[in-house]
Amino acid sequence: MSGAVSDRSPERVPTARKAGVVLVIVVAALTAVGCTLAPKEARLVAQDLAAGPASTEFKEITATPSRRTVTFSGEKQSYRADLYAPGPVPEAGILLMPGAAEQGKDDPRLVNTAKTLARARFLVLVPDIPGLRRLQVTPANIQHVMDAISYLASGRDFPSPPRIGAGAFSYAVGPVLLAARRPDLAGQVDFVVGVGGYYDLEEVLTFATTGYYRQQDEWQYRRPNEYGKWVFVLSNLSRLADSDDRRTLRRLANWHLAGRPGPQPEVGLSGEALDVYRFVTNDDPDRVPALIGKLPLAIREAIRELDLANRDLSSLKADLILVHGRRDDIIPFTQSVRLAEALPKGQTELFILEGLLHVNVSALSIFDQNRMAHAVDSLLRQRVTAP
Repeated sequence: MSGAVSDRSPERVPTARKAGVVLVIVVAALTAVGCTLAPKEARLVAQDLAAGPASTEFKEITATPSRRTVTFSGEKQSYRADLYAPGPVPEAGILLMPGAAEQGKDDPRLVNTAKTLARARFLVLVPDIPGLRRLQVTPANIQHVMDAISYLASGRDFPSPPRIGAGAFSYAVGPVLLAARRPDLAGQVDFVVGVGGYYDLEEVLTFATTGYYRQQDEWQYRRPNEYGKWVFVLSNLSRLADSDDRRTLRRLANWHLAGRPGPQPEVGLSGEALDVYRFVTNDDPDRVPALIGKLPLAIREAIRELDLANRDLSSLKADLILVHGRRDDIIPFTQSVRLAEALPKGQTELFILEGLLHVNVSALSIFDQNRMAHAVDSLLRQRVTAP
């Protein structure tokens, strides 16, 4: 700070007054609709999450977290992971599961999120899951979550955090919740944060392939992102018996995911691969159940294993914080609504944002910013006071 002279300069006085007027307007608007401003720390953390690597007040007032590589062994495999540690003693630990993204744990969005949470005094573990880098979401991800949480709770390479949670994006929300409900983890997972997650996989696949989803038992339509259905194809290639069909479908899926212009690659499919292709290219929601019924048995079993709608979630004891974008074009927001409704009252907090596009923040309104800050406040309240 340069002192009183700078603060009282003619250029700054009107700016300060304008900022005060804006704040009064914001508070008045929020009060009018029954909302309250989130606590200051939550607002600073939410601002930092939205800003990514850009400078923010939160970055200025907190220590830069450390980032190092750790290795650990699970039930069936070994893992490499990034561990983000705050300057002060961590007040909670959180596993961040990557979604289906080619950059995996090194995705800039995930890295920025981990750094922000570490600045907020969380010990953050981000494992490298090669299958997710290949855009493969499989039931094996449930075991990956269990292994990572067990390691985070073990205190092997660092003091065990007093409270432990997990955060997941998109399709990774399902495996995290399915792991957290397991008896051997049910007492270790205190909270779960899910962004853009799902509940009923048949409904999600209906939306991904046709654009239709149900809201209050009525069909609604939103043009879906092609990403969802072709990730489904890539996730299930290993479940097809014929190697030629696997290669053809992989080429087709990669062509679509790359957004290449011109005609699609020649399709010469038969048997199981043809059933998969007919399913993902169907645009009639009423045909989806029958087309799913024709998918190879291994694919149908994988859908069943990752589905939440057919599970008893009563063994899930963790507090849930769910965030979803109303205009999500990969997983409709109604999935988080249904998930919240499936759990006991008071166990879940749900925040619907207009300016959140799946897991990417676009322009957030004043009300969105406040909702986001309240969601962050719910997460911050999962910490304990550091000794």
